[in-house]
Amino acid sequence: MIIIVGLGNPGKEYENTYHNMGFLAIDRLSKFFDIKISKTGLKSKYGEGNFAGQKIILVKPQTYMNNSGESVVLWKNKFKDADILVLVDDIDLPRGTVRYRERGSAGTHNGLRSIVSYIGQEFERVKIGIGREEGDLANYVLSKIDPSFVEESMDKMVEIVQQRVKDNKI
Repeated sequence: MIIIVGLGNPGKEYENTYHNMGFLAIDRLSKFFDIKISKTGLKSKYGEGNFAGQKIILVKPQTYMNNSGESVVLWKNKFKDADILVLVDDIDLPRGTVRYRERGSAGTHNGLRSIVSYIGQEFERVKIGIGREEGDLANYVLSKIDPSFVEESMDKMVEIVQQRVKDNKI
């Protein structure tokens, strides 16, 4: 079983912001895998399905970004043997860059820090580069997305995730 968690902030005011790239990624995977995000539980909105012989759960935590670990640990405790893959924005990567990591530190990302504080560093992640702009970081990550790079980033992300699922390496 694979639990794929997209990080973001719940609420209309956060839709289509840089910090919600994880939620956008889950929306894209929902279409790709034909899994509806229609259930609630474990501090999340989620959907379940199958792809390439793997059971997949797509998760959007409904905690705020900085508390994402609260939801992820509930999933980890419920499905102890499940593999976890986290989809997250990354200001330290150039806009449009998508990078897979098998494990690692949280770096500067508070959502990842929260998850690491609950379950440790042993989870996979796909980081979606949003770049960094001058000025207040919080204002930037909560600003509306420049859509020019989103399609290509989402396509790269889907390619990485579907290959990882097919290879059963998550």
